[in-house]
Amino acid sequence: MRPRDRIIGTIVAASLSAPALAQEECREDAMIVFDASGSMAEMGFNHIDEPRIFDARHAVATAIPEIAKLRRLGLLIYGPSGADSCSGLDLRFPPIENAAAPILNEINAVQPEGETPLTEAVRNAADVLLSTSGGGTVVLFTDGKETCGGTPCQLAAELAAEDITVHVIGYKVRGEFFAWESQGDNDYQNAETVSRCLADRTGGLYLATETVEDLIAAFYQTLGCRVLF
Repeated sequence: MRPRDRIIGTIVAASLSAPALAQEECREDAMIVFDASGSMAEMGFNHIDEPRIFDARHAVATAIPEIAKLRRLGLLIYGPSGADSCSGLDLRFPPIENAAAPILNEINAVQPEGETPLTEAVRNAADVLLSTSGGGTVVLFTDGKETCGGTPCQLAAELAAEDITVHVIGYKVRGEFFAWESQGDNDYQNAETVSRCLADRTGGLYLATETVEDLIAAFYQTLGCRVLF
């Protein structure tokens, strides 16, 4: 089976196994919160695969051009560019029309670095949506847990009272410390990022992904319209 056929098959299967997004939600503004922390430079088990950032770039390049035709998208990247390891929060732009090229350019250029202030990143993205659109959808892409003292479940309770839905895409999440060197091949079955509560408490999806195909399907599920499936 060709890679493209596998990707399409994964997307179709995902659309049948997860709740379909409402048509109105698929058109509302969305912010992508993208993990570019240092762990995204790590490779797979036994260092066989390419760095995780390569997989993320490929998935974004496949899914986002179609999605961006149908809704306004913004981008916030966390990890690098901070004054210290936990202050790297970079709002690249709020939701705009035809955002595919700007998103791809930013993600292709970013170099993973720093810790994982994902709670503050999601809070900042939600504030952008509230100030520009009165609400919307945040899609958090992360390969691990909060490492900068944030409390994602507390934030989830706050966002649940606002018009914000958070979807979480967990990529190759591993165990308590998410360390490839100390985890077996099957540990991903029982591991998930603590940020799952951001999805659970705001009515969003938590999607555990392991492959590029999984990632592509997850971006379609969380950002796409049913017409894309």
